[in-house]
Amino acid sequence: MRKEIKKTTGGVIVAAKRISEKPLLKIGSITVIKRVVLTFQQVGISPIVVVTGHESEKIEHDLADYGVIFLKNENYEGSEMLDSVKIGLSFLQDKCEQVIFSPGNIPMFTPKTIQKMIELEEKLVSPSYNGKSGHPLLIACDLIPKILKYNGDMGLRGAINNIGVERYWMNVEDEGIFRNTDDIEKLDELLKEHNQNILHPFVRISIENETLFFNSRTKLLLLLIQEKHSVRSACNHIALSYGKAWNMINKLEEELGYSVVQRQHGGKNGGKTLLTKEGIEFLEKYQKFEDNVRKYAQSEFNKCFKF
Repeated sequence: MRKEIKKTTGGVIVAAKRISEKPLLKIGSITVIKRVVLTFQQVGISPIVVVTGHESEKIEHDLADYGVIFLKNENYEGSEMLDSVKIGLSFLQDKCEQVIFSPGNIPMFTPKTIQKMIELEEKLVSPSYNGKSGHPLLIACDLIPKILKYNGDMGLRGAINNIGVERYWMNVEDEGIFRNTDDIEKLDELLKEHNQNILHPFVRISIENETLFFNSRTKLLLLLIQEKHSVRSACNHIALSYGKAWNMINKLEEELGYSVVQRQHGGKNGGKTLLTKEGIEFLEKYQKFEDNVRKYAQSEFNKCFKF
């Protein structure tokens, strides 16, 4: 039986650079970036942040239905991997207890590896296969401020070494932790096994009467409004048009019979949009409902199917 994850775990996937990352390359029938997202979701990682740059619109389109948050590194051409990592970590540092980070060009590590890393309950964990280190990397959120302050010239490795916490090296039987998109033949060899590992029930949850008025996309919109205090800013992070967002909000409020957001006009920095007390309560109830449904679906799937 899978051990229950005790700590809340967010995810950061960096897919910003033009050359070193190939997020839209297909391995099997899906893209590299989608494969990493599915692996994260298999272990219950949430929220998942994808830091984009080059071909950001294509990546957003590829992942539009997968409930991830997009953050763009506007200076991706002139920055290093660490700069993109900092964008993701900064967003997540007060939203979970630990973060799993992976670059967008290493798609074949397994959910079992992440699960094992989380169960260690260490602050800083890297996997190792036959003496070779790899990804993903687990970082406790109380270590993030030190990473954000690092301005040295040794990139992420330097930031990690500067934390002052000894990294735990976890031995795994998972060659996928270091195989990247420059090694297509090896990735193809690992494909069948990886597909077996990410086999899961994909449940789309929504609330409807005559028509759908709330689903995972609406949930993400409300979460980001709560975070950003702006509908327009929220839209920028989930590849959603401003007009469509307000249509979704208006439809939700019409069906529920009460206001979900409140508009505050004026002020020094302009107006804000916040969730109402009722909106926050509805969102919390939906998240609990969604979590319960997914756990039940996974449990029943495991009982009924043995592959």
